[in-house]
Amino acid sequence: MDIRLSAQALELQERLTAFMDDFVYPAEAVHHQQLVDAGHPHHHPQVVEDLKAEAKRQGLWNLFLPESEHGAGLTNVEYAPLAEIMGRSAHLAPEATNCGAPDTGNMELLARFGTPEQKHRWLEPLLAGEIRSAFAMTEPAVASSDATNIELSMVRDGDDYVLNGRKWWASNAMHALCRLLIVMGKTDPTAARHQQQTMVLVPVDTPGVTLVRSLPTFGYVDREGHAEILFEDVRVPAGNVLGGDGQGFAMSQARLGPGRIHHCMRLIGMTERALDLMIDRSMSRTTFGQPLATRANIQDWIAESRVDLEMIRLLTMKAAYLMDTVGNKEARVEIAAIKVAAPTIATRIIDRAIQVHGGGGMSNDFPLAEMYVYARHLRLADGPDEVHKRTIAQAELKRRDPAFRW
Repeated sequence: MDIRLSAQALELQERLTAFMDDFVYPAEAVHHQQLVDAGHPHHHPQVVEDLKAEAKRQGLWNLFLPESEHGAGLTNVEYAPLAEIMGRSAHLAPEATNCGAPDTGNMELLARFGTPEQKHRWLEPLLAGEIRSAFAMTEPAVASSDATNIELSMVRDGDDYVLNGRKWWASNAMHALCRLLIVMGKTDPTAARHQQQTMVLVPVDTPGVTLVRSLPTFGYVDREGHAEILFEDVRVPAGNVLGGDGQGFAMSQARLGPGRIHHCMRLIGMTERALDLMIDRSMSRTTFGQPLATRANIQDWIAESRVDLEMIRLLTMKAAYLMDTVGNKEARVEIAAIKVAAPTIATRIIDRAIQVHGGGGMSNDFPLAEMYVYARHLRLADGPDEVHKRTIAQAELKRRDPAFRW
């Protein structure tokens, strides 16, 4: 397995690290204050636009895209360390470089499956960072871990489709710049199980679309929001179908593979920052006459955290390497494995950092509580652990007995 990085990738790491040090980290306090001053959780702070302009100026833009025409033309292996660096300031750096979820996955969908007209209307402004988007698949009334369960109806009526149903956890839908929803629903309930679903492009201001509420996670209301959305007789042109009728399920799987590993890449960076905070705190706090860092249990936590981080980093790089060399489908087991391992290990390390910080670790005086929420939610986002474990178990069972059926 060759995971050596090109000169271009190494140079981008240096430039991105400098961008983080010079612009992103100093902007974190400004970002927080601008949100406080606005008094609205979904306000779009000016500092984000300032960072985007600087990232564009420095050529640190759309780094996630493998197509060199619009992005840096990097492989997944080359992008992984960059996503990790951005993950150290997960609420600012990905958006600042136009590498934030769910837009990355949505742009990849449009790039792969969109018509020329769809690309002109939606992909181009997304690539430019002028608008943002959301992916509406999960529903409150069904177990959406099995995407074939979704019930939102899409009924053909002349040259239009009429949508009726309810979605939730549509991340980014409350963002001030969100203009597009990619909605997955059922166009033919009588078709084969995996050919009933279709994706449709729905402008967020279409009549009948109601943003019901922004769902908090563990009490936090994210700036981009996780929306519950009601669709009542929403009429969109048939030309808004993305990729063709009945192709929604297959396209969703194509979209979620890279998205899952990108989450893990960023999470490793976030967890590295949590480990740094834990180490610094342990050296600066004294109990019973000695720094916390001299305690055996604290040293165990630090050592175990380093071992854990290196394991998930290497597993991430293996999955990225396989995606580059044999494709996303063949790498599905490794993608599933890192999607289980990274959030589980991250929550454990961040929890240790919270413990070392004492009561302060649970407060908003430090970023650890918010980090923990982010890591914990990734055990559900883009598929719960149990679905990914099922994928791994099926592959293991088949490895021992190719004739085994489940």
